[in-house]
Amino acid sequence: MAENKLKIRGARHHNLKNIDVDIPKNNLVVITGLSGSGKSTLAFDTIYAEGQRRYVESLSAYARQFLEIMDKPDVDSIEGLSPAISIQQKTTSKNPRSTVGTTTEIYDYMRLLYARIGIPYCTNCSRKISSQSVETICDSILKDFAGQKILILSPIIQRKKGTYEKLFEQIKKDGYSRIRLDGEILSLDEQFPTLDRQKWHNIEIVVDRIQTEKSERSRLFEAIQTAIKASKGDVMISSEKSEKIFSQNNACPYCGLTIGELEPRTFSFNSPFGMCKACNGLGIKMEFDADLVIPDKSKSILDGAIVPWSGRFSAFRKQALRAVGKKFGFDLMTPIEKITPKHLRIILHGSNDLIDFKYSSKSGDSSWQYTNAFEGVLVNLQRSFMETDSESKREWLKQFMLDTPCTVCNGKKLKPESLAVKVNDKGIMDVCDLSIDHCYDFFSTLTLTENEQYIAREVLKEIKERLEFLMNVGLNYLTLNRLSSTLSGGESQRIRLATQIGSNLTGVLYVLDEPTIGLHQRDNERLIKTLTKLRNLGNTVIVVEHDEEVIRNSDWIVDLGPGAGVHGGNVVFEGTIGQILNGHKSVTGDYLKNNSLIKLEGKIRNRSGSLIIKGASENNLKNIDVEIPLGLFVSVTGVSGSGKSTLINDILLKSLESHFYQSTVKSGSHSEILGLENIDKVIAIDQSPIGRTPRSNPATYIGVFTFIRELYANTELSKERGYSLGQFSFNVADGRCFACDGDGVKQIEMQFLSDVYVKCDECKGKRYNSETLSVLYKGKNISDILDMTVYEALQFFENIPSIRRKLQTIFDVGLGYIKLGQSSTTLSGGEAQRVKLASELSKRGTGKTFYILDEPTTGLHFADVQKLLDVLNRLVNLGNTVLVIEHNMDVIKNSDWLIDLGPEGGDEGGKIVAVGTPIQVAKAPGSYTGKYLKKLLKQ
Repeated sequence: MAENKLKIRGARHHNLKNIDVDIPKNNLVVITGLSGSGKSTLAFDTIYAEGQRRYVESLSAYARQFLEIMDKPDVDSIEGLSPAISIQQKTTSKNPRSTVGTTTEIYDYMRLLYARIGIPYCTNCSRKISSQSVETICDSILKDFAGQKILILSPIIQRKKGTYEKLFEQIKKDGYSRIRLDGEILSLDEQFPTLDRQKWHNIEIVVDRIQTEKSERSRLFEAIQTAIKASKGDVMISSEKSEKIFSQNNACPYCGLTIGELEPRTFSFNSPFGMCKACNGLGIKMEFDADLVIPDKSKSILDGAIVPWSGRFSAFRKQALRAVGKKFGFDLMTPIEKITPKHLRIILHGSNDLIDFKYSSKSGDSSWQYTNAFEGVLVNLQRSFMETDSESKREWLKQFMLDTPCTVCNGKKLKPESLAVKVNDKGIMDVCDLSIDHCYDFFSTLTLTENEQYIAREVLKEIKERLEFLMNVGLNYLTLNRLSSTLSGGESQRIRLATQIGSNLTGVLYVLDEPTIGLHQRDNERLIKTLTKLRNLGNTVIVVEHDEEVIRNSDWIVDLGPGAGVHGGNVVFEGTIGQILNGHKSVTGDYLKNNSLIKLEGKIRNRSGSLIIKGASENNLKNIDVEIPLGLFVSVTGVSGSGKSTLINDILLKSLESHFYQSTVKSGSHSEILGLENIDKVIAIDQSPIGRTPRSNPATYIGVFTFIRELYANTELSKERGYSLGQFSFNVADGRCFACDGDGVKQIEMQFLSDVYVKCDECKGKRYNSETLSVLYKGKNISDILDMTVYEALQFFENIPSIRRKLQTIFDVGLGYIKLGQSSTTLSGGEAQRVKLASELSKRGTGKTFYILDEPTTGLHFADVQKLLDVLNRLVNLGNTVLVIEHNMDVIKNSDWLIDLGPEGGDEGGKIVAVGTPIQVAKAPGSYTGKYLKKLLKQ
């Protein structure tokens, strides 16, 4: 019998040093180590990639062409590999229709529930709708179509695709000779119609054509019965004036509104049967916003206040506005802020009154008389947006638009008839607007009849189980209507984790990337139980993680290192938590044995003023006033969903970017921000890649490569040959290798297998042509420099201050091991963030910069957190303000000032729970952050 282990032999991918690793199956395994030590390379680029590649290559060549094929990792062998599923930090879908409810399939079960036990209400009179009898339908027709010639139709197919040959055959066999196809009456006595299978079709059987008079009641009654029997409940009446459907299924007895039989698609905002027609099921419409169209109210129209009208054709538009001003009594030299609301409304929304003016072209060659109503700036822009064929113009116009809730469905995405169906007095979208925990309470306390309980039992079980999984991964504050595109990486990963538990798969290898991201210490315990449950189902769960609690609760630990980059890639330790605590020497072990290794910054700083956010009320924020001291290291804390990102990213950052950089992105709801004069710029530093192409590297990002190229361009040989800076760029044709265009490698397409990259034969991977490589400085060519680590380059250029100063900042943030020419796409999130911080440190600052970082410790080991704190403290010591949104207790305890939001997530959050120094917050009652901080400060 095979050993129950996953055996990796000779792993050399990226910086892995030909390592052998044995991972016990059906265990919770943590892979940890410094940022850049090779954790993700081992977990995702080696183990998961090989599992996925083997699965894809087992499929037919036809199936493989539709699937993404992963590169074969550089590894000798992997034995005992199970089918692998990767759950990473990337956000789920950018699709505006994807929500938490659709992603987890909870909404699919809710649609089924509402279709089976939902009670429809009339959208006109709010009365309960029930099925109509043939008698009632007959009376309604005689009343509504009195004295008219009508067609009695039986609707068989409504907006469905297909060719329907067999249906036509059956209709003829049943004795009917005529149908109405897409509005046209056809005879079935001749050849059957040929339909396009890709188009929607409507097919009705023509049952009878009669004059509606009381004397014809018995004939009408019989025709209705026939139509209802054929269509299983519906009859359509068509006259020259109007058309109406009556149903035995669902119709209002008072105003005759018919909604037809309830089906799951009735509640789908992705289906024409359920979606709101006004917004096509999106719940929002893009509309031009007056504040974006006229951002500077102190300007007049002639000064260009109306930004989209200040380009081409502005002369004609100004002439039109001049005529409008003349008619209504305002002039174009008046600042917008001094124009009356009535006149501003006419400028923006137009008037039905005619304006009359003569317009001459710039050249004076032509002129014409214009007599028409003025449509208004916003209406004109909306029409231009709808009518233009230019994608670039459409994109340009989008900067003046905002997503606004649809006025027809009030942002609820469904048509009125679907929204009017209720279960226990709540519509389906009302339930989707509840937080996950309140949603669970709603389904747990439903009052149902015995028959409804029987129908709904299995569906309710599925809904409640899935909601429970979401609560167990700490997402109880989300709503089912929350768009997937607005979720953080950690949230979307935990949603996929909850979905996987709901699938009940066994024998699977799960690979997760830091599932604790964005999770408060309070919620860690529930997440660990979830991971344990996934393991107990009979799966192997591999987690790349730095969280102490997750490491302590794992079955097996693989610690990579000892350093990062070229100094990492070795297995420092593999074993149980007991073994690493009992004396095994590793950086991770040292931190686990002595939590106080991350030292407290001792000195007390004085604030240099404040920023005050007044009346913050976006999302779940409860109209709060928040004071942020300047010149300090400030942490904004609180449980997941308490409103931290809304306060800092949606309100503060967007307001500051608008103030300093004239950003047109609208900030979240608040009254005002005071104290802006105390800072001179804002910089947000995140963990996104420093470049999107393999050509981008740390040297180009930080700006040191320009100085290095200058140095080579100034050598004697370069001057003799007339080389400029461009000769030493691999992005310029002059100096780069012509065979590989400066890539150093060539891509060989393998059709249905993953592409193979081979070193360029011409330049041997050096990226430059031989003439460029012949230029030397201190015996090294430009390619040799790019191949140096930051530490090596620092020694090599020790006598060149402009180069040394920039390299020193990269070294100071703990990245001395990365190579100058290393592709930015190979840097981890933590490394990319530190390169950005190094770039900031290399600039000459004013000491009045406001830095914002959202969870900067993501992907960072305990030792990396210490380096990050050193860098952030350097920025603060220069007089700047550093504000972080953070859950990491080591960062929180090292802050000068804390702003703790809560007390819970979602609707029960959005308040200030505590403010002050870490010691003060640790004493605050009702603060979850304070509770865990108290334990840490005691240690």
